Amino acid sequence: MVQYQFTAVTIENVKVRGVIEARDERDFRRIMRGDDLVPLKFSIVDEKSQTYRLKSNETAEFCRQLSNMLSSGIPAVRAMEILKERNFHPKLKTIYEKIYRELLKGQAISAAMQLQGRAFPELLINMFASGEASGQLDNVTDRMATHYEKEFKLDGKIKSAMRYPIILAVATVLVVLFIFLVVLPQFFGMLQNYDIPPITRAVMAISAFLQVWWYILPIIVLIIVLLSKYLLTVHSFRAAFDRFKLRLPAVGKLLKVIYTARFARTLSSLYSSGVPIIQALEITGTTINNQYIQDQFPELLKNVRNGEPLSESVRLIDGFDNKLPNTIHIGEESGRLDSMLISTAESFDYEAEMATTALVAYAEPIMIIIMAAVILSVILSVMLPMVTLYASIGV
Repeated sequence: MVQYQFTAVTIENVKVRGVIEARDERDFRRIMRGDDLVPLKFSIVDEKSQTYRLKSNETAEFCRQLSNMLSSGIPAVRAMEILKERNFHPKLKTIYEKIYRELLKGQAISAAMQLQGRAFPELLINMFASGEASGQLDNVTDRMATHYEKEFKLDGKIKSAMRYPIILAVATVLVVLFIFLVVLPQFFGMLQNYDIPPITRAVMAISAFLQVWWYILPIIVLIIVLLSKYLLTVHSFRAAFDRFKLRLPAVGKLLKVIYTARFARTLSSLYSSGVPIIQALEITGTTINNQYIQDQFPELLKNVRNGEPLSESVRLIDGFDNKLPNTIHIGEESGRLDSMLISTAESFDYEAEMATTALVAYAEPIMIIIMAAVILSVILSVMLPMVTLYASIGV
């Protein structure tokens, strides 16, 4: 079967776009005629273009809309039909249409989502399968909508936290380049025949280098960016880098809270929906977004399989907040692990928001201090020889 992406008009002369699966072009045209569509243009969909992955906000919106319709008594097939007609994002529309066609064939919605490759998170697919098995798909979709809304909110806060330091760093680089390439050469021309301090000689050497070899800077930056992206795909380097982040003063503690919030929220969603604890932990380990912590999960799973309490197994994980195993222990002792996980997740979600706010508070003064140190060095390199020059003129 081949997928054809098309633009067509209906018999009412309304332009529509979509994707149709057919054996060949003749079969494609037959299907179009059966749907009373006249193709304007069409092409075979490139398989590589089908790797679109829904963002957190798109996943949350998908779950929320599906939850609203399912809880109103609308069947899943009709709900997906409405969703695919409502959505105008080309790649999302294609995914929804493919799910709709699989539902028409009798597939469960979780199985249809599984067939979409990397479009949906594994966590969501497993949760949908659990909801279908228990007959509570409407409740599961509502819970997962809340889950991904919180995930999107937390990701947004982290991005906002990084935006100001990045802007400040770029501004610092631009100001320093302007000073080195435009301002300083005018002063240093007067100082060639005088005895100048080491800091001024260093700044003069940097300025002279940049005037001749300025184009090397963007090349170096590009190499660093590409090398960093490559190294982060190497398992051992990524694990070492993620471990290093947890060891950073102040920042490491904040990251632990964020990772703990993500773990508690995901595990609570899975476990409270009836997913077995081992399977829930396996899925949760892949959602934390820290390779160093994820590498410790095989040992965690081994301990739980051997009958160790979850609280004691989690306590051995390096990278989680110390409060997590204690709260899990209370849930195990009281026999209410599911409700304790939910309250723990809510508590850590709040702490993660506070941690992100604190991250901004740390980042701002650090960047200002760095910028001030750079500019102070430049000022000293100019002022010290000028003071010496004026003193010699006075003598």
